[in-house]
Amino acid sequence: MCKAPRMGLQNRCLVLLASVLAVAVVGCSSSSSSPRASRPVLTRAEAAPAATAKITHVFVINLENENYAHTWGAQSPAKYLNGTLRKKGQLLTKYYAIGHVSLDNYIAQISGQSPNISTQTDCTTYTEFVSKGTGKYGQALGQGCVYPKAVKTIGDQLVAAHKTWKAYNEDIGNSAGAPKTCRHPAFGAKDTTINPTAKDMYATRHNPWVYFHSIIDSPICKTNDVGLDALPKDLAGAASTPNLVYITPNVCSDGHDEPCKDGRPGGLVSADAFLKIWVPKILASAAYKAGGMLVITFDEAEFGGDSSACCGTPPSPNASKPGLNGPGGGRVGALVISTRTKAATTNATAYNHYALLCSMEDLFGLKHLGFAGAPGLTCFGNDVYNQP
Repeated sequence: MCKAPRMGLQNRCLVLLASVLAVAVVGCSSSSSSPRASRPVLTRAEAAPAATAKITHVFVINLENENYAHTWGAQSPAKYLNGTLRKKGQLLTKYYAIGHVSLDNYIAQISGQSPNISTQTDCTTYTEFVSKGTGKYGQALGQGCVYPKAVKTIGDQLVAAHKTWKAYNEDIGNSAGAPKTCRHPAFGAKDTTINPTAKDMYATRHNPWVYFHSIIDSPICKTNDVGLDALPKDLAGAASTPNLVYITPNVCSDGHDEPCKDGRPGGLVSADAFLKIWVPKILASAAYKAGGMLVITFDEAEFGGDSSACCGTPPSPNASKPGLNGPGGGRVGALVISTRTKAATTNATAYNHYALLCSMEDLFGLKHLGFAGAPGLTCFGNDVYNQP
């Protein structure tokens, strides 16, 4: 297992990834099983109830690289997340990442596109996606990082439906020589954010929006892919809060690095500290109170330990093993806090990042993109939306 200190995890893992990725690029099944949760669970429903129409704002916070047991177990160092916040929401005990390492999970979460070799290795060089056409369930066939304009995200869908979205990225504006919003490398250039500094811990690979021409070729990228410091002003009123608020902490605040370049401990301790600052602001906002849902999850389990999957996801056409040494990104869990979800409950329905995408699309009346529309995938239903 590539293990702490996580500050160098990405680079140390790349040699291993190269050997794993030498296998032929053919599809494989992403379905697997995992032990059922021991705590009481709620009954799953087949479809979302009409009450979901009352959810008008979705907030997503992605943390990094933790196995389910470490985050949600009795010995978890995340006392705020696994204690205070867990009592406020519903823990999805069988929520899975879809691959390894990071970027492929983020891309799946907003577009339904499955991993390819470049996204599995975090696009250390920022390249065009070389398309060979379109496969089943809207999968772009090919390899590379930045998807053609025809490949859409939930952000594109929201704009077309006259709704709003914004991505709030901690430290995105911290590089003196780089743009303050919509920050990404030049085509063909190395991604220097792979190696954070004490003053700049932004990670391009954790900002999936800049891997789509439909976003970066539009003025909306500069106005909607912004810094985390813009969030308090937007939360001031329900009307100024986007329908989708997508929050990406820096690589210390999301728990990726351990220890961090600025001297903080990193891991779940620093992730917990980040949540203590930002979650109360969200829960106190007019948008949340009027009909909000907050989802806190992790991009993937610790690489090298858990590459399990769920949900009968179809084979990826561009990567033989989405999890590099297995079918998925491992069991990570997710916490849902919502005005429509009963507090202090657990739910053992199997979900993954594609399921989160289809659930958000359902809330906003949008079609399912990519593998979010694959047969048999369960979107959130009465099991999650169980509060009248």
